[in-house]
Amino acid sequence: MKSLKKASEMSVEELGSYIDQSVLKPEFTEAEIRQYIQEGIEYHCKTVCINPSSLDIAAELTNGTETDICVVCDFPFGASTTESKVAQAELYCKRGDVAELDIVANFGWICSGKWEDVTKDIKAVVDICHKYDVLVKVIFETDALTIEQVKKASECAIEAGADFLKTSTGFLTGHEAHGATPEIIKIMLEVADGLVKIKGSGCIRTREHFLQLIDMGIDRMGIGYRSTPVVLGITK
Repeated sequence: MKSLKKASEMSVEELGSYIDQSVLKPEFTEAEIRQYIQEGIEYHCKTVCINPSSLDIAAELTNGTETDICVVCDFPFGASTTESKVAQAELYCKRGDVAELDIVANFGWICSGKWEDVTKDIKAVVDICHKYDVLVKVIFETDALTIEQVKKASECAIEAGADFLKTSTGFLTGHEAHGATPEIIKIMLEVADGLVKIKGSGCIRTREHFLQLIDMGIDRMGIGYRSTPVVLGITK
């Protein structure tokens, strides 16, 4: 939703509410995971976005803070069976400390035009997450798709009851990395038409880009741990 206040006029706390700080690199040590989750809390990020194996650490560190936990599911490929995705999602949601879940849509199915299957796959996860009052963001890997595929996939997620449409995992290989460009965010905002929220992720590394997307009306952004202080204008 477009803010009445310009992004450049927002406080660090207000800007932090747009950020899911990404702590997802598989090679992170436990010490690094703890460090970057703690930094996300100190930066007033809305959530820290973590791998499932980091849930206990995130629960410990975020307890009593205003920063929530966002866990990724079937990440980064989205190629598991629907039944497996649902089982994974329920395992995470029933803990009671997860606020949001980012699920990867099956972008092979999207590329194949299997729209009914795409919708059913997403809806199955949405239904189980909403049972636990957990919000669902659906990742499409927009860099691997055409504009028409992005539009159609967005329509599928909206039909499935998702809470957010999301651009990228940040881990796609074999394609040029563009991530959350203003052009793709504009398209997703138009398709969403206020029915769902938009999360941009991938290649948001400058303050200018970050502020521009807020002013366009984006709702959330996945920001890498190195880039969070940069987009917030914090000198470390």
